[in-house]
Amino acid sequence: MDPKSSSTEISVEFPTIFRIYKDGRVERLKGTETVPPSTDPETGVRSKDIVLSPESGLSARIFLPKLTDPTRKLPLLVFIHGGAFVIESPYSPLYHNHAALLTSEANVVVLSVNYRRAPEHPLPVAYEDSWEALQWAAAHSNRNGPEAWLNDYVNFDRVFVGGDSAGATLTHHVVHRAGVHGLSGAKIVGMILFHPFFGNGKPDKLLEVVFPECNGLDDPRVNPGKDPKLGKIGCRRVLVFVAEKDFLRDRAWAYYESLKKSGWGGVVEILESEGEDHVFHLFNPSCDKAVALVQKVVSFINQD
Repeated sequence: MDPKSSSTEISVEFPTIFRIYKDGRVERLKGTETVPPSTDPETGVRSKDIVLSPESGLSARIFLPKLTDPTRKLPLLVFIHGGAFVIESPYSPLYHNHAALLTSEANVVVLSVNYRRAPEHPLPVAYEDSWEALQWAAAHSNRNGPEAWLNDYVNFDRVFVGGDSAGATLTHHVVHRAGVHGLSGAKIVGMILFHPFFGNGKPDKLLEVVFPECNGLDDPRVNPGKDPKLGKIGCRRVLVFVAEKDFLRDRAWAYYESLKKSGWGGVVEILESEGEDHVFHLFNPSCDKAVALVQKVVSFINQD
């Protein structure tokens, strides 16, 4: 066979997201653009890129709001981006701008995690990277960690974990893991799930490709509503966002109902955006419903 023809022959394709060629090459069809860290002249939010693990390459972009009182300790939001476990990063314009907006509006330090992506790194690698990032952040509670912004400005009794779509799947996993196994050095106050991508007990071709080791349709890592230990989630408050036109809407509602029935003693809220589609707030952050969504996050993080 002509090697040139084999190099262009497609093995698997998810239109608009990515394709895998028969020679193993992966082509991402969007979500590859990046922007550098910066200081926003309007809000004063600063950002920089940091390496969490030189061995694995795990990294992150950290955001710091404009400091009016440098002695005041701020909440920390560990944010895990979406993108079908395959595309996007904390360095893409969508997620850089979203993290910077949350930093400014909620007056929080944001650690936006750059986990290793499938299919080159199949799940559960992203689960392990996200958990390692949370542990890495919590290890700064003794004020002598490798990142000065965490040492100097974070209140580790007010940690939040949030993510959208596939990132919300990872978010649930790490917060649940903290509840089951404990998290040294930090207290997770709340979890924020933006339009989560959960399984619904039906075959999912994407998961078959990115998570070949998945333990069936009810694997709690992708279908947490089926987890008999769901009630051990490691925080006391949960905020779930859904969008009316999102094909994942019903799965998020099912998660909400399962969590309420799980024996967990916390408070879960759910907010549906009428007439909107999946992660609309990333693409149109100035629309009224996106502004309302962000303000709900602000009140959730800053309530006593």
